[in-house]
Amino acid sequence: MITPFEIKKGKVFIPLLVHIPHSSTYIPPEMKIKFLLSENDLQKELLRMTDRYTDEIFSRVAELGGISLKYNHSRLVLDPERFRDDRKEIMAIKRMGVIYTKDSNGRKLREINENERNLLLQNIYDPYHSAITEEVQELLTKFDECLIIDAHSFPAIPLPYENSQETKRPQICIGTDPYHTPKDLIQLVKRFFKGINLTVRINKPFSGCYVPAKFLHKETRVKSIMIEINRELYMDEVTGEKIDSFTEIRSIIRRLIDQIIDFMFNS
Repeated sequence: MITPFEIKKGKVFIPLLVHIPHSSTYIPPEMKIKFLLSENDLQKELLRMTDRYTDEIFSRVAELGGISLKYNHSRLVLDPERFRDDRKEIMAIKRMGVIYTKDSNGRKLREINENERNLLLQNIYDPYHSAITEEVQELLTKFDECLIIDAHSFPAIPLPYENSQETKRPQICIGTDPYHTPKDLIQLVKRFFKGINLTVRINKPFSGCYVPAKFLHKETRVKSIMIEINRELYMDEVTGEKIDSFTEIRSIIRRLIDQIIDFMFNS
């Protein structure tokens, strides 16, 4: 049985947590029968909506003594990075709030009643957020600080549901929050990517970064930054398979994580 999420950590040496919410394509069979798309269309939707291989690309964090928290279900089951309350979630207007009822093309994705919705929230969303909140709190208790790396990828061509339809996309997107993202960390990450000739934009095409609700805009010791990688850098977006440059991209992110650790915790 695949659990909704997994935490990877050994002896924790650094107050660093990587959050990987969208890397899985898994939909439990009992939930899959509720989806309205054909099997072929569902597989295509998973290909469009999944940040494939981000768990592998950002694996360095746990290896170095940090924490990795990965969501093991597809975001089509439930999206753990959305606000629980649709009234607070900007994507709910497109029926892609915490529980999607439309797909990336605006087609009806699934039927779900209020009871089913509440069960998903209680059985998946709430335990997930309780776990990540507990991990962050433990880092604060032990180190008096915590940095979250919010790990994502994005398609080279905008999907119809996306708010930004600008076709000229960067190779790297850095998502920030004015309360939780240090300006000097933004500059370090930006310089790193530009130094290896990758194009970078801040908060475009996606903005923000993940912070558990308990600490959001309340706890300055919790820092966060989102790193989004253009999928064309490391995978074939038609087949979902890795391409030859995957190893290089993973190596680049590993070097970046090393630099972030040196900058944030060893300086």
